[in-house]
Amino acid sequence: MLTYPIPMVPGPVRVPQAVLEAYGVDYGSGDLEAEFLERYCRCEAKLQTLLQTHNRVVIQSGEGMIALWSALKSCLVSGDRVLALATGLFGEGIGEMASNVGAEVKTVSFGFEETLSDWDRIEEAIVSFAPKMITAVHCETPSGTLNPLAELGKMKERHGVPLLYVDAVSSIGGTPVPVDAWHIDLCLGGSQKCLSSIPDTAFVCVSEAAWEAVDAVGYTGYDALKPFREVHRTGYFPYTPNWHGTAGLDVGAQLILDEGLEASYRRHEACARRCRQLLLDAGIELFPAEGAVPSPTVTAARLPASLNWEDFDGACRKQGLVLGGNYGPLAGKIFRLGHMGSQADPELVERAVAVIRSVLENAEG
Repeated sequence: MLTYPIPMVPGPVRVPQAVLEAYGVDYGSGDLEAEFLERYCRCEAKLQTLLQTHNRVVIQSGEGMIALWSALKSCLVSGDRVLALATGLFGEGIGEMASNVGAEVKTVSFGFEETLSDWDRIEEAIVSFAPKMITAVHCETPSGTLNPLAELGKMKERHGVPLLYVDAVSSIGGTPVPVDAWHIDLCLGGSQKCLSSIPDTAFVCVSEAAWEAVDAVGYTGYDALKPFREVHRTGYFPYTPNWHGTAGLDVGAQLILDEGLEASYRRHEACARRCRQLLLDAGIELFPAEGAVPSPTVTAARLPASLNWEDFDGACRKQGLVLGGNYGPLAGKIFRLGHMGSQADPELVERAVAVIRSVLENAEG
């Protein structure tokens, strides 16, 4: 089994002992035991606190992508208009996913080194295209950026767009995601990032407007939101409930609440600032260099021209550090350090950059 003493992959993150212990309990069947519904509801309430919302939160079995697909397939029918705002791979990808569902998609693309800022351009697209849904990514992990979304929520309300869909998988718990204040109708999260659990559960925060869309569409596939609307009343789940995953997610959320939301945000921001400064001190160029909003949960940096990704990754692993590569046009050019959840640890960041510095020095020598 491969283990690394300096885990800095931007998810799945290092799993705390308290979360692992939640998986070590022999639970009964969630289909049969009232205790599961109680645990599910407690976990939902904690997620509502993290998301600063009164909206319902659906907890599903599966990695974070199930939430992305679930919200699209549950709320869209062929021909619905979707305005996809893209500042990176995931923003572009969500537009492609909506197209696969049959939606008519207009993508407003920014550079991968940018974050949302040209609000006149965005508003013009909203007015001219009149979408049923706007999609955006809060934290673009491949680019290490964080999109400001408060203004987008105001625009959505001002122009009467029915649904705002936000992928916040890599930000929830590490930076504010005030769902109600930002008028988010479908907020998507996962267990394996700032919540520091295993990648086997995901969740969708669903507004009343989104529930109306869910009812109108009537989608009932495995990843559907619709069957979850009545679980509090009926106790009936559409498939065998993931008791272990829900318990792990519950403990992960509780760890953040015990720390305090503001304290968690400060910890993540402090680790991000330190990580960026240490990389700069080591002669590493950050991505993006300036202008965009950097993420407090993941830092992206340019691979020095003298190194290829395979050699760099291998050399880091030999010294106990595992970090993230990249995809698409950023593959082989940009690497990433995930300081999120349990990995938002100043000592871990220091050790990680020390290894990177050592690898660079050996390569130059």
